[in-house]
Amino acid sequence: MNKKQLFWNDTLLILTMAVLAGCGLIYEYLLSHYAGRVLGAMESTIYAMIGLMIVAMGLGAFAARKITCAFKGFVWLELTIAFLGCSSILIIGGLIALTQTFPQVLADTFNLPPDSMPQGGFLKQLSQLAFNSPYFFGFILGFFIGMEIPLIARIRESIHQKHLKNNLGTIYGADYVGAGIGAAIWVIFLLSIDISKASALTAALNLIVGGIFIFHFWDKLTWRKTLVSLHILLLIAIGVIYQSGNSWLNQMSNLLYLDKVVYTDKTRYQQLNFTQRHMGAEQPSVINFYLNGRLQFSSADEFIYHSYLVSPVMAGSARHDNILIIGGGDGLALRDVLQWSPKKVTLIDLDAELMQIFLDPTEKLSPSLAAQLNQLTQKSLQDPRVKIINEDAFLAIDTLLKQQQTFDSIIVDLPDPSHPDLNKLYSVNFYARLHQLLAGDGLIGIQSASPYHAKDAFIAIGKTVKAAKFAHVQQYHDNVPSFGEWGWTIASKRGASPLNRLQSLEKLPIEHHWLTLPMVINSFEFSKSFYKNQADVPINYLGSHNIYQLHQKAWRDQQGLNNAYLQE
Repeated sequence: MNKKQLFWNDTLLILTMAVLAGCGLIYEYLLSHYAGRVLGAMESTIYAMIGLMIVAMGLGAFAARKITCAFKGFVWLELTIAFLGCSSILIIGGLIALTQTFPQVLADTFNLPPDSMPQGGFLKQLSQLAFNSPYFFGFILGFFIGMEIPLIARIRESIHQKHLKNNLGTIYGADYVGAGIGAAIWVIFLLSIDISKASALTAALNLIVGGIFIFHFWDKLTWRKTLVSLHILLLIAIGVIYQSGNSWLNQMSNLLYLDKVVYTDKTRYQQLNFTQRHMGAEQPSVINFYLNGRLQFSSADEFIYHSYLVSPVMAGSARHDNILIIGGGDGLALRDVLQWSPKKVTLIDLDAELMQIFLDPTEKLSPSLAAQLNQLTQKSLQDPRVKIINEDAFLAIDTLLKQQQTFDSIIVDLPDPSHPDLNKLYSVNFYARLHQLLAGDGLIGIQSASPYHAKDAFIAIGKTVKAAKFAHVQQYHDNVPSFGEWGWTIASKRGASPLNRLQSLEKLPIEHHWLTLPMVINSFEFSKSFYKNQADVPINYLGSHNIYQLHQKAWRDQQGLNNAYLQE
Protein backbone atom coordinates (compact mmCIF):
# COMPACT_ATOMS: atom_id res chain seq x y z
CA MET A 1 0.00 0.00 0.00
CA ASN A 2 1.50 3.35 -1.03
CA LYS A 3 1.90 6.40 1.22
CA LYS A 4 -1.09 8.21 -0.27
CA GLN A 5 -3.41 5.30 0.49
CA LEU A 6 -1.98 5.00 3.99
CA PHE A 7 -2.55 8.72 4.53
CA TRP A 8 -6.21 8.54 3.51
CA ASN A 9 -6.78 5.39 5.57
CA ASP A 10 -5.20 7.08 8.58
CA THR A 11 -7.29 10.19 8.03
CA LEU A 12 -10.47 8.11 7.85
CA LEU A 13 -9.65 6.16 11.03
CA ILE A 14 -8.66 9.27 13.01
CA LEU A 15 -11.82 11.12 11.95
CA THR A 16 -13.82 7.99 12.76
CA MET A 17 -12.34 7.92 16.25
CA ALA A 18 -13.13 11.60 16.79
CA VAL A 19 -16.76 11.14 15.69
CA LEU A 20 -17.22 8.04 17.85
CA ALA A 21 -15.71 9.78 20.86
CA GLY A 22 -18.24 12.58 20.48
CA CYS A 23 -21.05 10.02 20.16
CA GLY A 24 -19.83 8.16 23.24
CA LEU A 25 -19.82 11.33 25.36
CA ILE A 26 -23.29 12.27 24.14
CA TYR A 27 -24.59 8.81 25.09
CA GLU A 28 -23.22 9.39 28.60
CA TYR A 29 -25.04 12.71 28.80
CA LEU A 30 -28.26 11.31 27.30
CA LEU A 31 -28.52 8.40 29.72
CA SER A 32 -27.41 10.54 32.67
CA HIS A 33 -29.95 13.23 31.82
CA TYR A 34 -32.79 10.74 31.41
CA ALA A 35 -31.78 8.77 34.52
CA GLY A 36 -31.83 12.03 36.47
CA ARG A 37 -35.41 12.63 35.35
CA VAL A 38 -36.42 9.09 36.28
CA LEU A 39 -34.67 8.86 39.64
CA GLY A 40 -35.07 12.49 40.66
CA ALA A 41 -31.63 12.95 42.30
CA MET A 42 -30.20 14.72 39.27
CA GLU A 43 -26.66 15.47 40.45
CA SER A 44 -25.85 12.14 42.11
CA THR A 45 -27.47 10.22 39.25
CA ILE A 46 -25.42 12.02 36.59
CA TYR A 47 -22.17 11.44 38.46
CA ALA A 48 -23.01 7.80 39.13
CA MET A 49 -23.98 7.16 35.50
CA ILE A 50 -20.84 8.77 34.07
CA GLY A 51 -18.64 6.93 36.56
CA LEU A 52 -20.34 3.62 35.79
CA MET A 53 -19.95 4.10 32.04
CA ILE A 54 -16.25 4.96 32.40
CA VAL A 55 -15.67 1.76 34.38
CA ALA A 56 -17.65 -0.21 31.78
CA MET A 57 -15.52 1.35 29.01
CA GLY A 58 -12.40 0.10 30.77
CA LEU A 59 -13.81 -3.41 30.95
CA GLY A 60 -14.81 -3.18 27.30
CA ALA A 61 -11.26 -2.23 26.36
CA PHE A 62 -10.02 -5.41 28.07
CA ALA A 63 -12.72 -7.50 26.38
CA ALA A 64 -11.76 -6.18 22.93
CA ARG A 65 -8.71 -8.46 23.04
CA LYS A 66 -11.04 -11.43 22.54
CA ILE A 67 -12.23 -10.19 19.14
CA THR A 68 -10.24 -12.08 16.52
CA CYS A 69 -10.96 -9.93 13.45
CA ALA A 70 -10.79 -6.23 14.25
CA PHE A 71 -12.39 -5.18 10.94
CA LYS A 72 -15.45 -7.41 11.27
CA GLY A 73 -15.68 -6.81 15.02
CA PHE A 74 -15.70 -3.04 14.53
CA VAL A 75 -18.62 -3.10 12.07
CA TRP A 76 -20.72 -5.35 14.32
CA LEU A 77 -19.77 -3.15 17.26
CA GLU A 78 -21.10 0.03 15.61
CA LEU A 79 -24.33 -1.77 14.70
CA THR A 80 -24.77 -2.78 18.34
CA ILE A 81 -23.97 0.67 19.72
CA ALA A 82 -26.30 2.35 17.23
CA PHE A 83 -29.12 -0.02 18.19
CA LEU A 84 -28.62 0.48 21.93
CA GLY A 85 -28.10 4.20 21.52
CA CYS A 86 -31.40 4.82 19.74
CA SER A 87 -33.54 2.34 21.67
CA SER A 88 -32.28 2.34 25.29
CA ILE A 89 -34.31 5.31 26.48
CA LEU A 90 -37.49 3.98 24.87
CA ILE A 91 -36.92 0.57 26.47
CA ILE A 92 -36.32 2.19 29.87
CA GLY A 93 -39.49 4.26 29.52
CA GLY A 94 -41.45 1.16 28.55
CA LEU A 95 -40.16 -0.85 31.51
CA ILE A 96 -41.04 1.91 33.97
CA ALA A 97 -44.50 2.41 32.48
CA LEU A 98 -45.15 -1.35 32.57
CA THR A 99 -44.15 -1.82 36.20
CA GLN A 100 -46.10 1.26 37.32
CA THR A 101 -49.32 0.31 35.53
CA PHE A 102 -49.22 -3.42 36.29
CA PRO A 103 -50.53 -3.00 39.88
CA GLN A 104 -53.53 -1.09 38.51
CA VAL A 105 -54.16 -3.86 35.97
CA LEU A 106 -54.14 -6.43 38.79
CA ALA A 107 -56.45 -4.27 40.91
CA ASP A 108 -58.91 -3.87 38.03
CA THR A 109 -58.77 -7.59 37.22
CA PHE A 110 -59.56 -8.69 40.77
CA ASN A 111 -61.79 -5.69 41.68
CA LEU A 112 -59.52 -4.58 44.51
CA PRO A 113 -60.38 -1.35 46.36
CA PRO A 114 -57.98 1.63 45.91
CA ASP A 115 -56.48 1.21 49.38
CA SER A 116 -55.56 -2.41 48.58
CA MET A 117 -53.52 -1.68 45.48
CA PRO A 118 -50.75 -4.34 45.24
CA GLN A 119 -47.46 -2.39 45.43
CA GLY A 120 -45.15 -4.27 47.78
CA GLY A 121 -43.05 -7.42 47.64
CA PHE A 122 -42.26 -8.69 44.15
CA LEU A 123 -44.03 -5.75 42.47
CA LYS A 124 -41.94 -3.26 44.42
CA GLN A 125 -38.76 -5.10 43.43
CA LEU A 126 -39.82 -4.99 39.77
CA SER A 127 -40.47 -1.28 40.07
CA GLN A 128 -37.06 -0.68 41.62
CA LEU A 129 -35.39 -2.70 38.85
CA ALA A 130 -37.21 -0.68 36.20
CA PHE A 131 -36.31 2.66 37.78
CA ASN A 132 -32.66 1.59 37.99
CA SER A 133 -32.57 0.13 34.47
CA PRO A 134 -30.78 3.27 33.15
CA TYR A 135 -27.68 2.06 35.01
CA PHE A 136 -27.90 -1.35 33.30
CA PHE A 137 -28.12 0.18 29.84
CA GLY A 138 -25.40 2.68 30.74
CA PHE A 139 -23.09 -0.16 31.71
CA ILE A 140 -23.80 -2.19 28.54
CA LEU A 141 -23.43 0.82 26.26
CA GLY A 142 -20.24 1.90 28.02
CA PHE A 143 -18.84 -1.63 27.72
CA PHE A 144 -19.24 -1.62 23.93
CA ILE A 145 -18.00 1.97 23.55
CA GLY A 146 -14.84 0.93 25.42
CA MET A 147 -14.03 -1.55 22.65
CA GLU A 148 -13.74 1.15 19.97
CA ILE A 149 -10.27 2.53 20.77
CA PRO A 150 -8.49 -0.88 20.94
CA LEU A 151 -10.12 -2.01 17.68
CA ILE A 152 -9.27 1.22 15.84
CA ALA A 153 -5.68 0.92 17.10
CA ARG A 154 -5.44 -2.68 15.85
CA ILE A 155 -6.94 -1.75 12.47
CA ARG A 156 -4.34 1.02 11.99
CA GLU A 157 -1.46 -1.36 12.71
CA SER A 158 -3.01 -4.00 10.46
CA ILE A 159 -3.14 -1.50 7.58
CA HIS A 160 0.44 -0.36 8.16
CA GLN A 161 1.48 -3.99 8.74
CA LYS A 162 3.76 -2.98 11.59
CA HIS A 163 3.77 -1.68 15.14
CA LEU A 164 3.14 2.07 15.19
CA LYS A 165 5.19 3.88 17.81
CA ASN A 166 2.68 6.72 18.36
CA ASN A 167 -0.46 4.77 17.54
CA LEU A 168 -2.21 5.11 20.91
CA GLY A 169 -1.22 8.76 21.25
CA THR A 170 -2.81 9.54 17.90
CA ILE A 171 -5.96 7.60 18.68
CA TYR A 172 -6.36 9.13 22.14
CA GLY A 173 -5.72 12.61 20.74
CA ALA A 174 -8.57 12.14 18.27
CA ASP A 175 -10.70 10.70 21.09
CA TYR A 176 -10.18 13.72 23.38
CA VAL A 177 -10.80 16.27 20.62
CA GLY A 178 -13.92 14.40 19.46
CA ALA A 179 -15.26 14.20 23.02
CA GLY A 180 -14.82 17.96 23.40
CA ILE A 181 -16.71 18.61 20.18
CA GLY A 182 -19.42 16.17 21.29
CA ALA A 183 -19.83 18.09 24.56
CA ALA A 184 -20.20 21.34 22.65
CA ILE A 185 -22.81 19.83 20.32
CA TRP A 186 -24.72 18.53 23.36
CA VAL A 187 -24.82 21.95 25.05
CA ILE A 188 -25.49 24.04 21.94
CA PHE A 189 -27.91 21.81 20.04
CA LEU A 190 -28.95 18.46 21.47
CA LEU A 191 -29.89 19.71 24.94
CA SER A 192 -32.64 21.84 23.41
CA ILE A 193 -34.34 19.07 21.38
CA ASP A 194 -36.34 16.01 22.39
CA ILE A 195 -34.21 13.33 24.02
CA SER A 196 -35.43 10.65 21.57
CA LYS A 197 -34.42 12.82 18.61
CA ALA A 198 -31.00 13.44 20.17
CA SER A 199 -30.43 9.71 20.66
CA ALA A 200 -31.58 8.94 17.10
CA LEU A 201 -29.23 11.53 15.58
CA THR A 202 -26.30 10.23 17.63
CA ALA A 203 -27.05 6.61 16.72
CA ALA A 204 -27.25 7.62 13.05
CA LEU A 205 -23.65 8.85 13.26
CA ASN A 206 -22.54 5.46 14.59
CA LEU A 207 -24.41 3.78 11.76
CA ILE A 208 -22.95 6.11 9.11
CA VAL A 209 -19.44 5.45 10.42
CA GLY A 210 -20.12 1.71 10.23
CA GLY A 211 -21.47 2.03 6.68
CA ILE A 212 -18.47 4.03 5.44
CA PHE A 213 -16.17 1.50 7.08
CA ILE A 214 -17.91 -1.39 5.26
CA PHE A 215 -17.44 0.10 1.82
CA HIS A 216 -13.90 1.36 2.48
CA PHE A 217 -12.66 -2.00 3.78
CA TRP A 218 -15.02 -4.16 1.72
CA ASP A 219 -12.38 -6.76 0.85
CA LYS A 220 -11.48 -7.36 4.49
CA LEU A 221 -15.02 -8.27 5.59
CA THR A 222 -17.26 -11.32 5.38
CA TRP A 223 -21.07 -11.42 5.51
CA ARG A 224 -20.99 -8.12 3.66
CA LYS A 225 -24.54 -8.24 2.25
CA THR A 226 -25.90 -9.13 5.67
CA LEU A 227 -24.07 -6.21 7.24
CA VAL A 228 -25.34 -3.78 4.60
CA SER A 229 -28.91 -5.06 5.01
CA LEU A 230 -28.76 -4.68 8.78
CA HIS A 231 -27.42 -1.14 8.41
CA ILE A 232 -30.29 -0.23 6.09
CA LEU A 233 -32.92 -1.76 8.41
CA LEU A 234 -31.49 -0.01 11.46
CA LEU A 235 -31.28 3.28 9.58
CA ILE A 236 -35.01 2.97 8.82
CA ALA A 237 -35.69 2.19 12.48
CA ILE A 238 -33.66 5.22 13.55
CA GLY A 239 -35.69 7.38 11.17
CA VAL A 240 -38.93 6.09 12.69
CA ILE A 241 -37.61 6.73 16.22
CA TYR A 242 -36.59 10.25 15.20
CA GLN A 243 -40.10 10.95 13.93
CA SER A 244 -42.20 9.11 16.52
CA GLY A 245 -39.91 8.33 19.47
CA ASN A 246 -40.87 11.40 21.46
CA SER A 247 -44.56 10.65 21.02
CA TRP A 248 -44.01 7.07 22.21
CA LEU A 249 -41.95 8.26 25.14
CA ASN A 250 -44.61 10.78 26.13
CA GLN A 251 -47.33 8.11 25.92
CA MET A 252 -45.32 5.84 28.20
CA SER A 253 -44.61 8.72 30.60
CA ASN A 254 -48.29 9.67 30.60
CA LEU A 255 -49.14 6.24 32.00
CA LEU A 256 -47.44 7.29 35.23
CA TYR A 257 -50.04 9.96 36.00
CA LEU A 258 -53.30 9.30 37.77
CA ASP A 259 -55.24 11.69 35.55
CA LYS A 260 -55.47 12.17 31.81
CA VAL A 261 -52.47 14.00 30.35
CA VAL A 262 -53.87 16.77 28.15
CA TYR A 263 -50.62 18.53 27.23
CA THR A 264 -46.94 17.70 27.40
CA ASP A 265 -43.91 19.66 26.23
CA LYS A 266 -40.21 20.16 26.88
CA THR A 267 -38.44 23.48 27.34
CA ARG A 268 -34.69 23.92 27.42
CA TYR A 269 -34.75 23.46 31.18
CA GLN A 270 -37.55 21.06 32.06
CA GLN A 271 -40.31 18.67 31.03
CA LEU A 272 -43.84 19.92 31.67
CA ASN A 273 -47.18 18.13 31.81
CA PHE A 274 -50.77 19.23 32.34
CA THR A 275 -53.27 16.63 33.51
CA GLN A 276 -57.03 16.94 33.77
CA ARG A 277 -59.52 15.21 36.04
CA HIS A 278 -63.20 15.49 35.19
CA MET A 279 -65.33 16.00 38.31
CA GLY A 280 -68.77 15.69 36.74
CA ALA A 281 -71.14 17.95 34.86
CA GLU A 282 -71.73 20.30 37.77
CA GLN A 283 -68.08 20.98 38.67
CA PRO A 284 -65.08 22.28 36.72
CA SER A 285 -62.27 19.90 35.84
CA VAL A 286 -59.21 19.79 38.09
CA ILE A 287 -55.99 20.85 36.32
CA ASN A 288 -52.65 19.62 37.68
CA PHE A 289 -49.33 21.00 36.48
CA TYR A 290 -46.09 18.98 36.72
CA LEU A 291 -42.45 19.88 36.08
CA ASN A 292 -40.10 16.93 35.57
CA GLY A 293 -42.77 14.67 37.04
CA ARG A 294 -43.22 16.75 40.21
CA LEU A 295 -46.51 18.41 41.02
CA GLN A 296 -46.27 22.22 40.99
CA PHE A 297 -49.92 23.07 41.56
CA SER A 298 -53.43 21.67 41.41
CA SER A 299 -56.32 23.94 40.53
CA ALA A 300 -58.27 22.22 43.32
CA ASP A 301 -56.20 23.77 46.13
CA GLU A 302 -53.45 26.03 44.74
CA PHE A 303 -55.25 28.98 46.38
CA ILE A 304 -54.28 27.56 49.79
CA TYR A 305 -50.58 27.50 48.95
CA HIS A 306 -50.52 30.90 47.25
CA SER A 307 -52.64 32.66 49.87
CA TYR A 308 -50.19 31.57 52.58
CA LEU A 309 -47.23 32.56 50.42
CA VAL A 310 -48.51 36.04 49.57
CA SER A 311 -51.04 37.34 52.12
CA PRO A 312 -48.89 37.31 55.31
CA VAL A 313 -46.03 39.11 53.53
CA MET A 314 -48.24 41.77 51.98
CA ALA A 315 -50.33 42.26 55.12
CA GLY A 316 -47.24 42.77 57.28
CA SER A 317 -45.43 45.16 54.92
CA ALA A 318 -45.83 48.90 55.32
CA ARG A 319 -46.40 49.58 51.60
CA HIS A 320 -47.28 47.61 48.46
CA ASP A 321 -46.11 49.93 45.70
CA ASN A 322 -43.12 47.99 44.34
CA ILE A 323 -43.04 44.20 44.68
CA LEU A 324 -40.45 41.60 43.63
CA ILE A 325 -41.41 38.00 42.86
CA ILE A 326 -38.65 35.43 42.28
CA GLY A 327 -39.92 32.31 40.52
CA GLY A 328 -43.65 31.91 40.17
CA GLY A 329 -43.59 31.72 36.38
CA ASP A 330 -47.13 30.31 36.37
CA GLY A 331 -48.45 33.74 37.41
CA LEU A 332 -50.47 32.45 40.37
CA ALA A 333 -48.51 34.21 43.13
CA LEU A 334 -48.54 37.30 40.90
CA ARG A 335 -52.34 37.03 40.65
CA ASP A 336 -52.61 37.28 44.44
CA VAL A 337 -50.06 40.11 44.64
CA LEU A 338 -52.01 42.19 42.11
CA GLN A 339 -55.04 42.11 44.44
CA TRP A 340 -53.06 44.47 46.70
CA SER A 341 -53.01 47.15 43.95
CA PRO A 342 -49.23 47.57 43.56
CA LYS A 343 -47.86 50.21 41.19
CA LYS A 344 -45.16 47.90 39.85
CA VAL A 345 -44.27 44.21 40.10
CA THR A 346 -40.98 42.71 38.91
CA LEU A 347 -41.08 38.95 38.26
CA ILE A 348 -37.87 36.97 37.68
CA ASP A 349 -38.14 33.47 36.23
CA LEU A 350 -35.53 31.58 34.22
CA ASP A 351 -37.77 29.63 31.83
CA ALA A 352 -39.20 31.96 29.18
CA GLU A 353 -40.77 29.08 27.23
CA LEU A 354 -42.72 27.92 30.26
CA MET A 355 -43.85 31.46 31.10
CA GLN A 356 -45.10 31.94 27.55
CA ILE A 357 -47.56 29.09 28.06
CA PHE A 358 -49.08 30.88 31.05
CA LEU A 359 -48.77 34.31 29.43
CA ASP A 360 -50.74 33.25 26.36
CA PRO A 361 -52.15 29.71 26.77
CA THR A 362 -54.04 29.90 23.48
CA GLU A 363 -50.78 29.58 21.50
CA LYS A 364 -50.19 25.94 22.43
CA LEU A 365 -53.03 24.63 24.57
CA SER A 366 -56.51 23.51 23.58
CA PRO A 367 -59.20 26.23 23.83
CA SER A 368 -60.80 24.62 26.89
CA LEU A 369 -57.52 24.16 28.76
CA ALA A 370 -56.37 27.67 27.80
CA ALA A 371 -59.64 29.11 29.11
CA GLN A 372 -59.22 27.28 32.42
CA LEU A 373 -55.65 28.54 32.81
CA ASN A 374 -56.65 32.12 32.02
CA GLN A 375 -59.43 31.87 34.58
CA LEU A 376 -56.96 30.47 37.12
CA THR A 377 -54.24 33.09 36.57
CA GLN A 378 -56.68 35.91 35.77
CA LYS A 379 -54.20 36.81 33.00
CA SER A 380 -51.88 38.24 35.63
CA LEU A 381 -48.78 37.98 33.44
CA GLN A 382 -50.41 40.30 30.88
CA ASP A 383 -50.92 43.08 33.42
CA PRO A 384 -49.11 46.29 32.28
CA ARG A 385 -47.75 46.85 35.80
CA VAL A 386 -45.69 43.64 35.53
CA LYS A 387 -42.08 43.61 34.35
CA ILE A 388 -40.85 40.11 33.46
CA ILE A 389 -37.15 39.22 33.58
CA ASN A 390 -36.26 35.83 32.09
CA GLU A 391 -32.90 35.19 33.70
CA ASP A 392 -31.27 33.15 36.44
CA ALA A 393 -32.42 34.90 39.62
CA PHE A 394 -28.97 34.44 41.18
CA LEU A 395 -27.57 36.73 38.48
CA ALA A 396 -30.61 38.95 37.89
CA ILE A 397 -30.65 40.37 41.41
CA ASP A 398 -27.13 41.73 40.85
CA THR A 399 -28.58 43.95 38.10
CA LEU A 400 -31.31 45.14 40.48
CA LEU A 401 -28.69 45.94 43.10
CA LYS A 402 -26.60 47.93 40.59
CA GLN A 403 -29.75 49.89 39.73
CA GLN A 404 -30.12 50.60 43.49
CA GLN A 405 -33.67 49.33 43.50
CA THR A 406 -35.63 48.58 46.66
CA PHE A 407 -38.85 46.62 47.03
CA ASP A 408 -41.63 46.96 49.59
CA SER A 409 -42.13 43.17 49.67
CA ILE A 410 -40.31 40.19 48.19
CA ILE A 411 -41.94 36.84 47.38
CA VAL A 412 -39.65 33.86 46.68
CA ASP A 413 -41.66 31.14 44.94
CA LEU A 414 -38.97 28.72 43.76
CA PRO A 415 -39.13 24.92 43.37
CA ASP A 416 -37.74 22.80 46.18
CA PRO A 417 -33.92 22.51 46.33
CA SER A 418 -33.97 19.13 44.58
CA HIS A 419 -31.09 20.03 42.24
CA PRO A 420 -27.68 21.62 42.95
CA ASP A 421 -28.50 24.51 40.61
CA LEU A 422 -31.44 25.40 42.86
CA ASN A 423 -29.42 25.02 46.07
CA LYS A 424 -27.62 28.34 45.43
CA LEU A 425 -31.01 30.08 45.57
CA TYR A 426 -31.36 28.83 49.14
CA SER A 427 -27.96 30.10 50.32
CA VAL A 428 -26.86 32.85 52.71
CA ASN A 429 -25.29 34.67 49.76
CA PHE A 430 -28.61 34.80 47.90
CA TYR A 431 -30.69 35.85 50.90
CA ALA A 432 -28.12 38.48 51.92
CA ARG A 433 -28.48 40.17 48.54
CA LEU A 434 -32.27 40.03 48.84
CA HIS A 435 -31.79 41.69 52.24
CA GLN A 436 -30.22 44.63 50.43
CA LEU A 437 -33.14 44.85 47.99
CA LEU A 438 -35.83 44.83 50.69
CA ALA A 439 -37.16 48.10 52.10
CA GLY A 440 -36.53 48.57 55.81
CA ASP A 441 -40.19 48.20 56.74
CA GLY A 442 -40.95 45.40 54.28
CA LEU A 443 -41.19 41.63 54.58
CA ILE A 444 -39.85 38.72 52.56
CA GLY A 445 -41.71 35.41 52.17
CA ILE A 446 -40.09 32.19 50.99
CA GLN A 447 -41.52 28.85 49.86
CA SER A 448 -39.77 26.44 52.24
CA ALA A 449 -40.76 22.84 51.38
CA SER A 450 -42.53 20.42 53.71
CA PRO A 451 -41.90 20.65 57.47
CA TYR A 452 -43.22 17.09 57.73
CA HIS A 453 -41.45 15.26 54.87
CA ALA A 454 -38.31 17.45 54.81
CA LYS A 455 -38.17 18.83 58.34
CA ASP A 456 -34.40 19.48 58.51
CA ALA A 457 -34.40 21.18 55.11
CA PHE A 458 -37.31 23.36 56.25
CA ILE A 459 -35.51 24.36 59.46
CA ALA A 460 -32.27 24.92 57.52
CA ILE A 461 -34.01 27.45 55.27
CA GLY A 462 -35.07 29.45 58.33
CA LYS A 463 -31.56 29.33 59.83
CA THR A 464 -30.01 30.33 56.51
CA VAL A 465 -32.30 33.36 56.18
CA LYS A 466 -31.39 34.34 59.76
CA ALA A 467 -27.67 34.09 58.89
CA ALA A 468 -28.30 36.61 56.08
CA LYS A 469 -28.82 39.28 58.80
CA PHE A 470 -32.60 39.52 58.78
CA ALA A 471 -33.71 40.86 62.16
CA HIS A 472 -36.66 38.53 62.67
CA VAL A 473 -37.14 35.19 60.94
CA GLN A 474 -40.23 33.06 61.56
CA GLN A 475 -41.83 30.05 59.94
CA TYR A 476 -45.39 28.85 59.50
CA HIS A 477 -47.22 25.91 57.97
CA ASP A 478 -50.54 24.42 56.96
CA ASN A 479 -51.96 21.51 55.01
CA VAL A 480 -52.23 21.79 51.23
CA PRO A 481 -54.13 18.62 50.23
CA SER A 482 -52.19 18.06 46.99
CA PHE A 483 -48.83 18.48 48.75
CA GLY A 484 -49.54 17.50 52.33
CA GLU A 485 -48.08 19.54 55.18
CA TRP A 486 -46.31 22.56 53.67
CA GLY A 487 -44.27 25.42 55.08
CA TRP A 488 -43.12 28.97 54.47
CA THR A 489 -40.50 31.32 55.94
CA ILE A 490 -41.14 35.02 56.55
CA ALA A 491 -38.63 37.63 57.68
CA SER A 492 -38.34 41.35 58.45
CA LYS A 493 -35.28 43.51 57.88
CA ARG A 494 -35.84 45.64 60.97
CA GLY A 495 -38.62 46.71 63.29
CA ALA A 496 -41.31 44.39 64.63
CA SER A 497 -41.36 40.71 63.82
CA PRO A 498 -43.72 39.47 61.08
CA LEU A 499 -45.99 37.73 63.60
CA ASN A 500 -46.24 40.84 65.81
CA ARG A 501 -47.18 42.91 62.78
CA LEU A 502 -49.91 40.45 61.86
CA GLN A 503 -51.20 40.24 65.44
CA SER A 504 -51.61 44.02 65.49
CA LEU A 505 -54.16 43.83 62.68
CA GLU A 506 -57.88 43.37 63.15
CA LYS A 507 -58.26 41.52 59.87
CA LEU A 508 -56.44 41.00 56.59
CA PRO A 509 -56.39 44.35 54.72
CA ILE A 510 -57.39 42.62 51.50
CA GLU A 511 -60.17 40.11 52.12
CA HIS A 512 -59.41 36.63 50.84
CA HIS A 513 -62.16 34.21 49.83
CA TRP A 514 -60.68 31.47 52.02
CA LEU A 515 -57.84 32.66 54.27
CA THR A 516 -58.49 34.59 57.49
CA LEU A 517 -56.17 36.45 59.84
CA PRO A 518 -56.68 33.97 62.74
CA MET A 519 -55.76 31.12 60.39
CA VAL A 520 -52.53 32.91 59.47
CA ILE A 521 -51.61 33.61 63.09
CA ASN A 522 -52.36 30.02 64.15
CA SER A 523 -50.16 28.67 61.34
CA PHE A 524 -47.07 29.98 63.18
CA GLU A 525 -47.62 27.32 65.87
CA PHE A 526 -45.60 24.08 65.69
CA SER A 527 -45.52 21.02 67.91
CA LYS A 528 -43.70 21.38 71.21
CA SER A 529 -40.54 19.53 70.14
CA PHE A 530 -40.46 20.60 66.48
CA TYR A 531 -37.33 22.77 66.82
CA LYS A 532 -35.70 20.55 69.44
CA ASN A 533 -32.73 19.63 67.22
CA GLN A 534 -32.45 23.00 65.49
CA ALA A 535 -28.86 23.48 66.67
CA ASP A 536 -27.77 20.37 64.75
CA VAL A 537 -29.22 21.61 61.43
CA PRO A 538 -26.57 23.32 59.27
CA ILE A 539 -26.75 26.73 57.59
CA ASN A 540 -26.56 26.62 53.81
CA TYR A 541 -23.60 28.67 52.59
CA LEU A 542 -22.87 29.03 48.88
CA GLY A 543 -21.13 25.85 47.70
CA SER A 544 -21.98 23.79 50.80
CA HIS A 545 -25.08 22.07 49.27
CA ASN A 546 -26.40 21.53 52.80
CA ILE A 547 -30.07 22.21 52.03
CA TYR A 548 -29.90 20.18 48.81
CA GLN A 549 -28.43 17.22 50.70
CA LEU A 550 -30.97 17.50 53.51
CA HIS A 551 -33.81 17.63 50.99
CA GLN A 552 -32.49 14.62 49.07
CA LYS A 553 -32.02 12.64 52.27
CA ALA A 554 -35.55 13.45 53.40
CA TRP A 555 -37.13 12.26 50.15
CA ARG A 556 -34.86 9.25 49.67
CA ASP A 557 -37.59 6.85 50.74
CA GLN A 558 -39.81 8.34 48.05
CA GLN A 559 -37.47 7.53 45.15
CA GLY A 560 -39.12 4.16 44.50
CA LEU A 561 -42.51 5.83 44.07
CA ASN A 562 -44.00 7.16 40.87
CA ASN A 563 -42.33 10.52 40.18
CA ALA A 564 -45.71 11.98 39.31
CA TYR A 565 -46.69 11.77 42.97
CA LEU A 566 -43.70 13.76 44.31
CA GLN A 567 -44.38 17.34 45.29
CA GLU A 568 -42.68 20.46 43.99
